[in-house]
Amino acid sequence: MKMKIVPCRDGLMIVAGMLAAIGGQPAIAGDSAVTLPDTLVTASRLGDGITGASTTVITADEIERSPGQTIPEILARVPGIQVKSNFGGVNSAQTTIDMRGFGATATSNTLILVNGRRLNDVDMSAVDLSAIPRDSIERIEVIHGNAGAVLYGDGAVGGVVNIVTKNAINTPNQVRAEGAIGSLGYREANGGITRRIGDTALSLNGSQITSDGYRDNNDLKQRSVAAEIRQGIGSDELYLNLSADDQHLGYPGTVPLSSLVVGNRRGTGTPDAYGDKQGVNATFGGRFDLNPGLELVADAGIRHKEQQAEWFTNGVSSSYTDTSLTTVSLTPRLNGEGTLGGLGNRFTAGLDYYHSLYDSDRYGAKGTVPTDRYHLQQRSLALYGQDTLAVRSDTDLSLGARVVRVDVSGVDRSLPGYPGANSISDTEYNYAAHLGLEHRLTDAVALFGRIGRSLRLPNVDDRVGSAPYGTTSTMRLKTQTSRDIEVGLRGQVGRLDWRASAYAMDLNNEIHFDTAKWVNLNLDPTRRYGIETGLGYRLTDTVRLKAGGAYTQAKFREGRYEGNDVPLVAPWTATGGVSWDAWDKFVVVDLDARYVGRSRMDNDQTNFQPLAADYTLVDLRIGGTIEPVDWSFTVQNLGDVEYADLHYANTTTYGAYSAYTMPGRTMVGRLGVRF
Repeated sequence: MKMKIVPCRDGLMIVAGMLAAIGGQPAIAGDSAVTLPDTLVTASRLGDGITGASTTVITADEIERSPGQTIPEILARVPGIQVKSNFGGVNSAQTTIDMRGFGATATSNTLILVNGRRLNDVDMSAVDLSAIPRDSIERIEVIHGNAGAVLYGDGAVGGVVNIVTKNAINTPNQVRAEGAIGSLGYREANGGITRRIGDTALSLNGSQITSDGYRDNNDLKQRSVAAEIRQGIGSDELYLNLSADDQHLGYPGTVPLSSLVVGNRRGTGTPDAYGDKQGVNATFGGRFDLNPGLELVADAGIRHKEQQAEWFTNGVSSSYTDTSLTTVSLTPRLNGEGTLGGLGNRFTAGLDYYHSLYDSDRYGAKGTVPTDRYHLQQRSLALYGQDTLAVRSDTDLSLGARVVRVDVSGVDRSLPGYPGANSISDTEYNYAAHLGLEHRLTDAVALFGRIGRSLRLPNVDDRVGSAPYGTTSTMRLKTQTSRDIEVGLRGQVGRLDWRASAYAMDLNNEIHFDTAKWVNLNLDPTRRYGIETGLGYRLTDTVRLKAGGAYTQAKFREGRYEGNDVPLVAPWTATGGVSWDAWDKFVVVDLDARYVGRSRMDNDQTNFQPLAADYTLVDLRIGGTIEPVDWSFTVQNLGDVEYADLHYANTTTYGAYSAYTMPGRTMVGRLGVRF
């Protein structure tokens, strides 16, 4: 294996030029090499996991049985994950997934993938997981911390969520139709078809959802469709994935303290504000067995979305934004298993290229001349490689690096008489690195640990901000970087399985939105550290218990806020649940509980305001299958708890704040058929 070690400014080491012969020779019959544990080489790049990392896998059965109706609600049961919604939580539309305590900037620090390809765009909008049909998901892989930064790229600072969809070739022929009706005017219709004809497999899934929402002006109308074509060619395959979605969402704004005091939790001060989104996506690629133990996965994609948002004052349009974003990508990679110097060896290496074009016109009112016209483009090219060696029969060592070049250019094409034609043209090189170790103490218990470096590139919304007329962003921000260290223990003994880890993360130039100036800036250095644990226990053949908890601290470590808490991060969170097969598969019961502790409100870096209230939610699902019918009845927030998962602090008056209130008790009934 050819390898060059290059010293870097901050003392970490980059492994550059890692690949040429990184895989060595494939294993052959009779080899006496020390081997790695069995692994599943997939297009997701994760396989059985990243050596040294803390990972969680949510299976298709767990997804189907979860009382959570959406992917964010399912992820909220994973220890260490917190979710927040700006829009009343209706079907989890535009809900933020926060891993390891990033609060308001969680969207840009948690990387969301589908089949190993990134969904995070170069703007600030949250990935709309509600547009992905739940029935199309094979599993959800969660990588905690920045261990996924080498394989998946920038933004994987707090963690990675990879949604692996079902392969149409391995899915039985079926037709599926389902309907749901629930509280707050919730209506859903979804269905799908999978057909295999010889070596060709086709699948099509679609859904339509409408809801009045909990708040006034909180209505949701959403449609989505996804299709896949796979063609087997011997041991190889080609695939084409197509998807489209359309969404309208009312923006109810926050509820002020004065309304909360008198019990008016559902009102709105923005009765006409809304956001619309239209998106189309296409991915084409293939998987090719080059020789035993070596495969090439080559795919390319294009994503395009249009977004419009409008705000009103006294019923008159006062702000309108029209934004277009297109991203073209190319992501070939090699996956291999073999031997290297007599040691079992597994590697992934590849190239990621992304080119994004962003245009956003900002208007004082719809139908007027735009006050700002932003045009930006960003190109990133990354080379990466990660190799895992079985250095002993009970010990694996993983080493990886990613080197990235980013070119960004942009201009505010404002008309004469408005803020100046602000512009940027910049090129930057940066890197991520990973060193991981796993030692199996016994056949059932393993000790793991890692150190790593990750990065978060400023996106176009970071550079532009949400500046109204008369305020202009400089567009110039430094790249956010982090260094992680983590150690943990996982295992399975009899009916008990567990995972526990402790971590520490130091960040420099963390990017944050300043709500006073309406622009983004680089914060003083921050630090995050904590502990995450998860337990599962099979009490009987029909009853399974689970529990988990996390302690998360996010602090400013230098500057004017030194020692203060980072807002919107609850230090204490916990989950628990029970699954009971009450009557074979005909009647199953799942009960989940989730606790979220007190946290600082958004915009309260000074820690001036009191802490936001904690809350505990209990959800129940009763369902089952009586072939060919599936049925379920779900009650969320069983205790009808009044809560909000987002609070905004007043910076001058103690005790003054506003909040995005969330629904009380809601119910949804589902009935589906498969044939």
